[in-house]
Amino acid sequence: MSLLLLGIVAFFVLSCIRIVNEYDRLVIFVLGRIWRVGGPGPFIVIPGLMSAQKVSLRTLVLDVPPQDIITKDNISMKVNAVLYFKVMDPERAVVQVENYIYATSQLAQTTLRSVLGKMEMDDLLANREKVNAELQQILDAHTEPWGVKISNVEVKNVDLPQEMLRAIARQAEAERERRAKIIHAEGELQASEKLSQAATVLSASPASIQLRYLQALSEIATEKNSTTIFPVPIDVISMFLKKN
Repeated sequence: MSLLLLGIVAFFVLSCIRIVNEYDRLVIFVLGRIWRVGGPGPFIVIPGLMSAQKVSLRTLVLDVPPQDIITKDNISMKVNAVLYFKVMDPERAVVQVENYIYATSQLAQTTLRSVLGKMEMDDLLANREKVNAELQQILDAHTEPWGVKISNVEVKNVDLPQEMLRAIARQAEAERERRAKIIHAEGELQASEKLSQAATVLSASPASIQLRYLQALSEIATEKNSTTIFPVPIDVISMFLKKN
């Protein structure tokens, strides 16, 4: 009988022991009141008299499911995000909110719709870092009473309707054509300026014009195997006539 009683006592004592890991904390209640926040290490929690809830101090990653967003310029899209947060105060995370993970998830979804609904599509696509910072600031302010710290918020995917994607593609193509035309026009302008400068220099020296003319004849004779008839300027012939 004594061995049975001793076994029951040992089993009861072992069942009361709770092991808390280094990255966890144990919020312990005695008769419904908070007694202490313990960890890491072993703790005794007596059933019926005490209760405990374990809280992780590690950074948690939460996927915010795709939300239907209508932007300020009336464009419908689906946007999802990822949320990084951690518990800074285990006591408040247990006492101030029923389920801090679920509450943070719901708050992230409503905040995502609220913030992006006030922006235009171009701002959302071009200023992703600014959007992330604004979401983090708002969420962090709302979760601070729960003892939760929002460390980072990242907008992951922005799914646009097919017609909007085609419109963006046409806009990008038109922009590339515009830049190509501008670059071509600038090149023509620079070439015309250089030709004008060359013409000015050559016009000041008739001998330079004749030398350039003879150089062109030499280049044509080297590159082409066929017979080329090239008119000779009167100025070149006149030099030989004067010698005779």
